[in-house]
Amino acid sequence: MLFNSIDFAVFLPIVFGIYWFIVSKKLKLQNLFIVLASYVFYGWWDWRFLALIAFSTAIDYAVGVALSKQKERTTRKVLLWISIVVNLGFLGFFKYYNFFLDNFVSAFSFFGKNIQANSLNIILPVGISFYTFQTLSYTIDVYKRKLEPTKDFIVFAAFVSFFPQLVAGPIERATNLLPQFYVKRQFNASLAKDGLRQMVWGLFKKIVIADNCAQFANDIFSNYDDYSSSTLWLGAVYFAFQIYGDFSGYSDIAIGTSKLFGFNLKQNFATPYFSRDIAEFWRRWHISLSTWFRDYLYIPLGGSRGKKIIQLRNVFVIFIVSGFWHGANWTFIVWGTLNALFFLPLLLTNKNRKHTNVVAENHTIPTLRETLQMIITFVLTVFAWIFFRAESVEKALLYIKGIFEFSVQLEDRLTLNRYAFELLPLIGILIIIEWFSRQKEHPIKTNAYSTLYMIFILLLIILFGSFSNIQEFIYFQF
Repeated sequence: MLFNSIDFAVFLPIVFGIYWFIVSKKLKLQNLFIVLASYVFYGWWDWRFLALIAFSTAIDYAVGVALSKQKERTTRKVLLWISIVVNLGFLGFFKYYNFFLDNFVSAFSFFGKNIQANSLNIILPVGISFYTFQTLSYTIDVYKRKLEPTKDFIVFAAFVSFFPQLVAGPIERATNLLPQFYVKRQFNASLAKDGLRQMVWGLFKKIVIADNCAQFANDIFSNYDDYSSSTLWLGAVYFAFQIYGDFSGYSDIAIGTSKLFGFNLKQNFATPYFSRDIAEFWRRWHISLSTWFRDYLYIPLGGSRGKKIIQLRNVFVIFIVSGFWHGANWTFIVWGTLNALFFLPLLLTNKNRKHTNVVAENHTIPTLRETLQMIITFVLTVFAWIFFRAESVEKALLYIKGIFEFSVQLEDRLTLNRYAFELLPLIGILIIIEWFSRQKEHPIKTNAYSTLYMIFILLLIILFGSFSNIQEFIYFQF
Protein backbone atom coordinates (compact mmCIF):
# COMPACT_ATOMS: atom_id res chain seq x y z
CA MET A 1 0.00 0.00 0.00
CA LEU A 2 1.56 3.28 -1.14
CA PHE A 3 1.37 6.43 0.98
CA ASN A 4 0.45 8.37 -2.18
CA SER A 5 -2.35 6.00 -3.21
CA ILE A 6 -6.15 6.06 -2.95
CA ASP A 7 -5.95 2.84 -0.93
CA PHE A 8 -3.94 4.56 1.81
CA ALA A 9 -6.19 7.63 1.69
CA VAL A 10 -9.08 5.28 2.61
CA PHE A 11 -7.08 3.06 4.97
CA LEU A 12 -5.64 5.82 7.18
CA PRO A 13 -8.91 7.54 8.29
CA ILE A 14 -10.51 4.16 9.04
CA VAL A 15 -7.55 3.04 11.16
CA PHE A 16 -7.35 6.45 12.83
CA GLY A 17 -11.08 6.39 13.71
CA ILE A 18 -11.03 2.84 15.14
CA TYR A 19 -7.80 3.52 17.03
CA TRP A 20 -9.02 6.65 18.84
CA PHE A 21 -12.79 6.06 19.11
CA ILE A 22 -13.09 2.29 19.67
CA VAL A 23 -9.90 0.73 21.07
CA SER A 24 -8.34 3.71 22.86
CA LYS A 25 -9.64 2.78 26.31
CA LYS A 26 -7.25 -0.13 26.82
CA LEU A 27 -3.52 -0.26 26.07
CA LYS A 28 -3.61 -3.93 25.04
CA LEU A 29 -6.36 -3.21 22.53
CA GLN A 30 -4.40 -0.27 21.13
CA ASN A 31 -1.33 -2.43 20.60
CA LEU A 32 -3.28 -5.39 19.22
CA PHE A 33 -5.09 -3.13 16.78
CA ILE A 34 -1.78 -1.64 15.60
CA VAL A 35 -0.53 -5.17 14.85
CA LEU A 36 -3.70 -6.04 12.92
CA ALA A 37 -3.69 -2.74 10.98
CA SER A 38 0.02 -3.16 10.20
CA TYR A 39 -0.49 -6.69 8.89
CA VAL A 40 -3.34 -5.48 6.67
CA PHE A 41 -1.10 -2.66 5.42
CA TYR A 42 1.78 -5.05 4.66
CA GLY A 43 -0.42 -7.86 3.32
CA TRP A 44 -2.08 -5.45 0.90
CA TRP A 45 1.06 -5.76 -1.23
CA ASP A 46 1.39 -9.58 -1.00
CA TRP A 47 -0.28 -11.49 1.83
CA ARG A 48 2.09 -14.46 1.40
CA PHE A 49 4.96 -12.59 3.02
CA LEU A 50 3.02 -12.01 6.23
CA ALA A 51 4.29 -15.42 7.34
CA LEU A 52 7.87 -14.20 6.85
CA ILE A 53 7.54 -11.13 9.07
CA ALA A 54 5.54 -13.13 11.64
CA PHE A 55 8.26 -15.82 11.78
CA SER A 56 11.02 -13.22 12.10
CA THR A 57 9.07 -11.56 14.91
CA ALA A 58 8.57 -14.86 16.75
CA ILE A 59 12.26 -15.83 16.48
CA ASP A 60 13.58 -12.53 17.82
CA TYR A 61 10.97 -12.39 20.57
CA ALA A 62 11.91 -15.92 21.68
CA VAL A 63 15.64 -15.14 21.53
CA GLY A 64 15.11 -12.01 23.60
CA VAL A 65 13.19 -13.89 26.29
CA ALA A 66 15.80 -16.67 26.32
CA LEU A 67 18.62 -14.13 26.67
CA SER A 68 16.92 -12.62 29.71
CA LYS A 69 16.99 -16.03 31.43
CA GLN A 70 20.47 -17.06 30.35
CA LYS A 71 23.69 -15.90 32.01
CA GLU A 72 26.15 -18.40 30.51
CA ARG A 73 28.25 -16.55 27.93
CA THR A 74 28.53 -19.32 25.32
CA THR A 75 24.80 -20.01 25.34
CA ARG A 76 24.06 -16.29 25.01
CA LYS A 77 26.33 -16.12 21.95
CA VAL A 78 24.55 -19.12 20.42
CA LEU A 79 21.18 -17.39 20.92
CA LEU A 80 22.50 -14.20 19.35
CA TRP A 81 23.82 -16.11 16.35
CA ILE A 82 20.46 -17.85 15.91
CA SER A 83 18.87 -14.43 15.47
CA ILE A 84 21.64 -13.20 13.15
CA VAL A 85 21.65 -16.32 10.97
CA VAL A 86 17.85 -16.50 10.65
CA ASN A 87 17.40 -12.81 9.87
CA LEU A 88 20.37 -12.41 7.54
CA GLY A 89 19.61 -15.83 6.05
CA PHE A 90 16.16 -14.67 4.94
CA LEU A 91 17.57 -11.38 3.71
CA GLY A 92 20.41 -13.12 1.88
CA PHE A 93 18.14 -15.62 0.16
CA PHE A 94 15.46 -13.22 -1.03
CA LYS A 95 17.76 -10.35 -1.91
CA TYR A 96 21.14 -11.81 -2.88
CA TYR A 97 20.71 -15.45 -3.96
CA ASN A 98 20.57 -14.75 -7.70
CA PHE A 99 23.33 -12.13 -7.45
CA PHE A 100 25.81 -14.57 -5.92
CA LEU A 101 24.71 -17.38 -8.23
CA ASP A 102 25.15 -15.28 -11.38
CA ASN A 103 28.56 -14.00 -10.27
CA PHE A 104 29.63 -17.53 -9.35
CA VAL A 105 28.75 -18.74 -12.86
CA SER A 106 30.46 -15.72 -14.44
CA ALA A 107 33.64 -16.37 -12.46
CA PHE A 108 33.89 -19.93 -13.74
CA SER A 109 33.09 -18.80 -17.29
CA PHE A 110 35.96 -16.31 -17.10
CA PHE A 111 38.36 -19.21 -16.56
CA GLY A 112 36.83 -21.24 -19.37
CA LYS A 113 34.65 -23.49 -17.22
CA ASN A 114 30.97 -23.42 -18.13
CA ILE A 115 28.62 -24.60 -15.42
CA GLN A 116 24.85 -24.84 -15.48
CA ALA A 117 22.95 -23.08 -12.74
CA ASN A 118 19.41 -21.80 -12.94
CA SER A 119 18.37 -18.57 -11.28
CA LEU A 120 15.24 -18.60 -9.15
CA ASN A 121 12.25 -16.36 -9.78
CA ILE A 122 12.39 -14.75 -6.33
CA ILE A 123 10.12 -11.89 -5.34
CA LEU A 124 11.83 -9.49 -2.93
CA PRO A 125 9.56 -8.89 0.08
CA VAL A 126 8.93 -5.18 0.54
CA GLY A 127 10.71 -3.72 3.55
CA ILE A 128 12.70 -6.85 4.44
CA SER A 129 15.97 -4.89 4.71
CA PHE A 130 14.34 -2.42 7.11
CA TYR A 131 12.53 -4.69 9.54
CA THR A 132 15.42 -7.18 9.51
CA PHE A 133 17.81 -4.50 10.77
CA GLN A 134 15.22 -3.27 13.26
CA THR A 135 14.79 -6.69 14.86
CA LEU A 136 18.54 -7.38 14.75
CA SER A 137 19.27 -4.18 16.67
CA TYR A 138 16.81 -5.33 19.35
CA THR A 139 18.49 -8.72 19.77
CA ILE A 140 22.00 -7.24 19.79
CA ASP A 141 21.03 -4.61 22.37
CA VAL A 142 19.44 -7.28 24.59
CA TYR A 143 22.56 -9.45 24.21
CA LYS A 144 24.78 -6.52 25.23
CA ARG A 145 22.42 -5.84 28.16
CA LYS A 146 21.67 -2.35 26.89
CA LEU A 147 17.97 -3.18 26.80
CA GLU A 148 15.58 -5.26 28.87
CA PRO A 149 13.73 -7.70 26.59
CA THR A 150 9.98 -7.42 26.38
CA LYS A 151 7.84 -10.26 27.72
CA ASP A 152 4.75 -8.99 25.89
CA PHE A 153 4.58 -10.60 22.43
CA ILE A 154 1.91 -8.18 21.16
CA VAL A 155 4.08 -5.19 22.12
CA PHE A 156 7.06 -6.71 20.30
CA ALA A 157 4.96 -7.57 17.24
CA ALA A 158 3.68 -3.98 17.15
CA PHE A 159 7.26 -2.68 17.38
CA VAL A 160 8.41 -4.83 14.44
CA SER A 161 5.41 -4.28 12.18
CA PHE A 162 4.41 -0.67 13.00
CA PHE A 163 2.93 0.24 9.62
CA PRO A 164 4.04 3.88 9.15
CA GLN A 165 7.72 2.92 9.05
CA LEU A 166 7.50 -0.78 8.22
CA VAL A 167 8.49 -0.87 4.56
CA ALA A 168 11.01 1.99 4.18
CA GLY A 169 11.98 3.18 7.64
CA PRO A 170 13.15 5.03 9.56
CA ILE A 171 14.88 1.98 11.06
CA GLU A 172 13.81 2.48 14.65
CA ARG A 173 15.78 1.35 17.69
CA ALA A 174 13.95 -0.60 20.33
CA THR A 175 15.32 1.81 22.94
CA ASN A 176 13.25 4.61 21.37
CA LEU A 177 10.13 2.99 19.93
CA LEU A 178 9.49 -0.07 22.11
CA PRO A 179 8.90 1.86 25.40
CA GLN A 180 6.21 3.92 23.64
CA PHE A 181 4.07 0.78 23.28
CA TYR A 182 4.03 0.37 27.06
CA VAL A 183 2.37 3.74 27.62
CA LYS A 184 -1.33 4.21 26.90
CA ARG A 185 -1.61 6.83 24.18
CA GLN A 186 -3.89 9.81 24.75
CA PHE A 187 -4.95 11.87 21.76
CA ASN A 188 -2.73 14.94 21.48
CA ALA A 189 -4.25 17.50 19.11
CA SER A 190 -1.07 19.57 18.74
CA LEU A 191 1.01 16.46 17.99
CA ALA A 192 -1.59 15.28 15.45
CA LYS A 193 -1.64 18.69 13.73
CA ASP A 194 2.13 18.68 13.53
CA GLY A 195 1.96 15.17 12.08
CA LEU A 196 -0.47 16.29 9.38
CA ARG A 197 1.78 19.22 8.48
CA GLN A 198 4.79 16.92 8.19
CA MET A 199 2.78 14.52 6.01
CA VAL A 200 1.86 17.39 3.68
CA TRP A 201 5.52 18.39 3.44
CA GLY A 202 6.45 14.79 2.67
CA LEU A 203 3.78 14.57 -0.03
CA PHE A 204 5.12 17.77 -1.60
CA LYS A 205 8.61 16.31 -1.79
CA LYS A 206 7.27 13.04 -3.21
CA ILE A 207 4.51 14.14 -5.63
CA VAL A 208 5.84 17.52 -6.75
CA ILE A 209 9.62 17.07 -6.61
CA ALA A 210 10.45 13.35 -6.79
CA ASP A 211 7.77 12.14 -9.22
CA ASN A 212 8.29 15.03 -11.64
CA CYS A 213 12.07 14.62 -11.50
CA ALA A 214 11.55 10.90 -12.15
CA GLN A 215 9.96 11.57 -15.54
CA PHE A 216 13.09 13.31 -16.80
CA ALA A 217 15.67 11.24 -14.91
CA ASN A 218 14.14 8.01 -16.23
CA ASP A 219 14.08 9.32 -19.80
CA ILE A 220 17.65 10.64 -19.69
CA PHE A 221 19.18 7.59 -18.01
CA SER A 222 17.34 5.24 -20.39
CA ASN A 223 18.42 7.16 -23.49
CA TYR A 224 21.77 8.66 -22.47
CA ASP A 225 23.20 8.02 -25.95
CA ASP A 226 20.73 10.50 -27.42
CA TYR A 227 21.52 13.47 -25.19
CA SER A 228 24.28 16.04 -24.85
CA SER A 229 26.61 16.46 -21.87
CA SER A 230 24.54 19.35 -20.47
CA THR A 231 21.42 17.18 -20.51
CA LEU A 232 23.23 14.29 -18.86
CA TRP A 233 24.39 16.61 -16.07
CA LEU A 234 20.81 17.77 -15.69
CA GLY A 235 19.58 14.17 -15.60
CA ALA A 236 21.99 13.36 -12.78
CA VAL A 237 20.83 16.43 -10.83
CA TYR A 238 17.20 15.47 -11.41
CA PHE A 239 17.89 12.00 -10.01
CA ALA A 240 19.64 13.51 -6.98
CA PHE A 241 16.48 15.46 -6.15
CA GLN A 242 14.26 12.55 -7.13
CA ILE A 243 15.84 10.18 -4.63
CA TYR A 244 15.99 12.88 -1.95
CA GLY A 245 12.37 13.94 -2.44
CA ASP A 246 11.26 10.33 -2.68
CA PHE A 247 13.04 8.90 0.35
CA SER A 248 12.96 11.89 2.69
CA GLY A 249 9.35 12.43 1.62
CA TYR A 250 8.52 8.87 2.67
CA SER A 251 10.26 9.43 6.02
CA ASP A 252 8.29 12.64 6.62
CA ILE A 253 5.01 10.90 5.85
CA ALA A 254 5.97 7.96 8.10
CA ILE A 255 6.97 10.22 10.99
CA GLY A 256 3.89 12.42 10.49
CA THR A 257 1.56 9.40 10.38
CA SER A 258 3.14 8.06 13.58
CA LYS A 259 2.33 11.34 15.33
CA LEU A 260 -1.36 10.87 14.45
CA PHE A 261 -1.26 7.75 16.62
CA GLY A 262 0.73 9.29 19.47
CA PHE A 263 4.22 8.04 18.53
CA ASN A 264 7.47 9.91 17.97
CA LEU A 265 9.97 8.47 15.48
CA LYS A 266 13.55 9.64 15.03
CA GLN A 267 14.41 12.19 12.35
CA ASN A 268 15.80 10.44 9.25
CA PHE A 269 16.96 13.37 7.09
CA ALA A 270 18.39 16.75 8.08
CA THR A 271 18.84 18.83 4.89
CA PRO A 272 21.73 16.66 3.61
CA TYR A 273 22.33 18.70 0.44
CA PHE A 274 23.50 21.61 2.62
CA SER A 275 26.43 19.52 3.85
CA ARG A 276 29.95 20.94 3.68
CA ASP A 277 31.71 17.59 3.27
CA ILE A 278 30.86 13.93 2.71
CA ALA A 279 31.14 13.08 6.40
CA GLU A 280 28.50 15.67 7.23
CA PHE A 281 26.35 14.42 4.35
CA TRP A 282 26.27 10.93 5.85
CA ARG A 283 25.35 12.33 9.26
CA ARG A 284 22.34 13.96 7.61
CA TRP A 285 21.28 11.39 4.98
CA HIS A 286 19.27 8.28 5.99
CA ILE A 287 20.33 8.89 9.58
CA SER A 288 18.71 5.72 10.93
CA LEU A 289 20.76 3.49 8.59
CA SER A 290 24.01 5.45 8.98
CA THR A 291 23.83 5.28 12.76
CA TRP A 292 22.86 1.58 12.59
CA PHE A 293 26.02 0.76 10.67
CA ARG A 294 28.03 3.01 12.98
CA ASP A 295 26.81 1.32 16.15
CA TYR A 296 26.56 -2.30 15.03
CA LEU A 297 29.39 -2.58 12.49
CA TYR A 298 31.83 0.34 12.50
CA ILE A 299 32.36 0.62 16.28
CA PRO A 300 32.58 -3.18 16.85
CA LEU A 301 35.27 -3.28 14.12
CA GLY A 302 37.25 -0.71 16.07
CA GLY A 303 35.76 2.51 14.71
CA SER A 304 38.20 5.40 14.67
CA ARG A 305 40.48 3.80 17.25
CA GLY A 306 43.87 2.32 16.53
CA LYS A 307 46.14 2.74 13.53
CA LYS A 308 45.08 4.66 10.43
CA ILE A 309 45.19 1.50 8.32
CA ILE A 310 42.58 -0.08 10.63
CA GLN A 311 40.45 3.07 10.49
CA LEU A 312 40.65 3.05 6.69
CA ARG A 313 39.65 -0.61 6.59
CA ASN A 314 36.65 0.11 8.82
CA VAL A 315 35.53 3.03 6.65
CA PHE A 316 35.67 0.98 3.46
CA VAL A 317 33.87 -1.94 5.11
CA ILE A 318 31.00 0.22 6.35
CA PHE A 319 30.53 2.06 3.04
CA ILE A 320 30.77 -1.05 0.87
CA VAL A 321 28.38 -2.99 3.11
CA SER A 322 26.03 0.01 3.12
CA GLY A 323 26.12 0.03 -0.68
CA PHE A 324 25.44 -3.71 -0.84
CA TRP A 325 22.53 -3.30 1.62
CA HIS A 326 20.83 -1.14 -1.00
CA GLY A 327 20.73 -3.81 -3.65
CA ALA A 328 22.20 -6.89 -5.29
CA ASN A 329 24.09 -5.10 -8.03
CA TRP A 330 27.73 -4.08 -8.51
CA THR A 331 26.51 -0.52 -9.09
CA PHE A 332 25.65 -0.19 -5.38
CA ILE A 333 29.03 -1.58 -4.35
CA VAL A 334 30.79 0.95 -6.61
CA TRP A 335 28.55 3.70 -5.18
CA GLY A 336 29.55 2.73 -1.64
CA THR A 337 33.23 2.53 -2.59
CA LEU A 338 33.10 5.98 -4.18
CA ASN A 339 31.68 7.47 -0.99
CA ALA A 340 34.47 5.77 0.99
CA LEU A 341 37.03 7.36 -1.34
CA PHE A 342 35.38 10.76 -0.90
CA PHE A 343 35.53 10.23 2.88
CA LEU A 344 39.18 9.19 2.80
CA PRO A 345 40.86 12.66 2.77
CA LEU A 346 38.73 13.75 5.73
CA LEU A 347 39.78 10.74 7.76
CA LEU A 348 43.48 11.10 6.89
CA THR A 349 43.46 14.77 7.92
CA ASN A 350 41.25 14.16 10.99
CA LYS A 351 38.56 16.49 9.63
CA ASN A 352 35.71 13.97 9.46
CA ARG A 353 34.09 15.53 12.57
CA LYS A 354 34.70 19.14 11.60
CA HIS A 355 31.16 20.07 10.56
CA THR A 356 28.77 18.87 13.24
CA ASN A 357 26.66 22.02 13.48
CA VAL A 358 24.13 23.45 11.04
CA VAL A 359 25.69 25.37 8.14
CA ALA A 360 25.56 29.17 8.57
CA GLU A 361 24.15 28.66 12.04
CA ASN A 362 22.30 31.79 13.23
CA HIS A 363 23.05 33.47 9.89
CA THR A 364 20.79 33.99 6.89
CA ILE A 365 23.45 33.70 4.20
CA PRO A 366 26.39 31.26 4.14
CA THR A 367 29.93 32.49 3.68
CA LEU A 368 31.65 32.09 0.31
CA ARG A 369 33.72 29.25 1.78
CA GLU A 370 30.62 27.43 3.02
CA THR A 371 28.91 27.93 -0.34
CA LEU A 372 31.85 26.42 -2.21
CA GLN A 373 32.03 23.53 0.25
CA MET A 374 28.31 22.77 -0.25
CA ILE A 375 28.63 22.94 -4.05
CA ILE A 376 31.65 20.61 -4.10
CA THR A 377 29.94 18.13 -1.76
CA PHE A 378 26.77 18.20 -3.84
CA VAL A 379 28.68 17.61 -7.10
CA LEU A 380 30.51 14.64 -5.58
CA THR A 381 27.23 13.24 -4.31
CA VAL A 382 25.53 13.67 -7.70
CA PHE A 383 28.48 11.95 -9.40
CA ALA A 384 28.14 8.96 -7.06
CA TRP A 385 24.34 8.85 -7.59
CA ILE A 386 24.98 8.03 -11.27
CA PHE A 387 26.18 4.56 -10.25
CA PHE A 388 23.27 4.20 -7.83
CA ARG A 389 20.78 4.93 -10.62
CA ALA A 390 22.40 3.13 -13.56
CA GLU A 391 21.36 -0.42 -14.46
CA SER A 392 24.98 -1.60 -14.63
CA VAL A 393 28.51 -0.34 -13.99
CA GLU A 394 29.12 -0.34 -17.75
CA LYS A 395 26.12 1.92 -18.39
CA ALA A 396 27.17 4.22 -15.55
CA LEU A 397 30.63 4.61 -17.10
CA LEU A 398 29.11 5.32 -20.52
CA TYR A 399 26.82 7.91 -18.93
CA ILE A 400 29.82 9.58 -17.27
CA LYS A 401 31.74 9.46 -20.55
CA GLY A 402 28.84 11.31 -22.20
CA ILE A 403 28.89 13.92 -19.43
CA PHE A 404 32.49 14.80 -20.21
CA GLU A 405 31.94 15.02 -23.96
CA PHE A 406 31.24 18.69 -23.50
CA SER A 407 28.60 20.38 -25.58
CA VAL A 408 25.83 22.84 -24.89
CA GLN A 409 22.65 21.81 -26.62
CA LEU A 410 19.31 22.97 -25.32
CA GLU A 411 17.03 21.78 -28.09
CA ASP A 412 17.00 18.20 -26.81
CA ARG A 413 15.66 19.47 -23.47
CA LEU A 414 12.94 21.44 -25.22
CA THR A 415 11.53 18.27 -26.77
CA LEU A 416 10.84 16.67 -23.40
CA ASN A 417 7.33 16.54 -22.10
CA ARG A 418 5.57 18.25 -19.20
CA TYR A 419 7.42 20.44 -16.68
CA ALA A 420 10.53 21.01 -18.79
CA PHE A 421 10.56 24.62 -17.58
CA GLU A 422 8.67 24.52 -14.31
CA LEU A 423 10.73 21.79 -12.65
CA LEU A 424 13.92 23.77 -11.95
CA PRO A 425 12.01 26.62 -10.25
CA LEU A 426 10.16 24.02 -8.15
CA ILE A 427 13.47 22.54 -7.06
CA GLY A 428 14.56 26.11 -6.29
CA ILE A 429 11.48 26.57 -4.08
CA LEU A 430 12.35 23.35 -2.23
CA ILE A 431 15.92 24.56 -1.64
CA ILE A 432 14.78 27.99 -0.40
CA ILE A 433 12.17 26.56 1.99
CA GLU A 434 14.61 24.01 3.41
CA TRP A 435 17.36 26.61 3.78
CA PHE A 436 15.23 28.85 5.99
CA SER A 437 14.02 25.89 8.04
CA ARG A 438 17.26 23.88 8.16
CA GLN A 439 17.33 23.92 11.97
CA LYS A 440 13.80 22.48 12.28
CA GLU A 441 12.46 18.96 11.96
CA HIS A 442 10.34 20.10 9.01
CA PRO A 443 9.40 23.50 7.49
CA ILE A 444 5.73 23.55 8.52
CA LYS A 445 6.54 23.13 12.21
CA THR A 446 4.15 25.20 14.31
CA ASN A 447 5.09 28.89 14.20
CA ALA A 448 3.65 32.23 13.13
CA TYR A 449 3.96 31.30 9.44
CA SER A 450 2.93 27.63 9.55
CA THR A 451 -0.59 28.25 8.22
CA LEU A 452 0.72 30.29 5.28
CA TYR A 453 3.36 27.63 4.60
CA MET A 454 0.65 24.96 4.68
CA ILE A 455 -1.59 26.81 2.21
CA PHE A 456 1.34 27.59 -0.09
CA ILE A 457 2.57 23.98 -0.16
CA LEU A 458 -0.94 22.59 -0.68
CA LEU A 459 -1.32 24.93 -3.67
CA LEU A 460 1.98 23.68 -5.09
CA ILE A 461 0.80 20.09 -4.69
CA ILE A 462 -2.51 20.84 -6.43
CA LEU A 463 -0.93 22.83 -9.25
CA PHE A 464 2.23 20.84 -9.91
CA GLY A 465 1.68 17.42 -8.38
CA SER A 466 2.37 14.49 -10.71
CA PHE A 467 -0.97 12.75 -10.17
CA SER A 468 -1.10 11.13 -13.61
CA ASN A 469 2.34 9.53 -13.23
CA ILE A 470 2.43 8.17 -9.69
CA GLN A 471 5.77 6.52 -8.96
CA GLU A 472 6.41 3.77 -6.43
CA PHE A 473 8.78 4.81 -3.66
CA ILE A 474 12.36 4.01 -4.70
CA TYR A 475 13.33 2.45 -1.39
CA PHE A 476 10.56 -0.15 -1.62
CA GLN A 477 12.99 -2.19 -3.72
CA PHE A 478 15.55 -2.24 -0.91
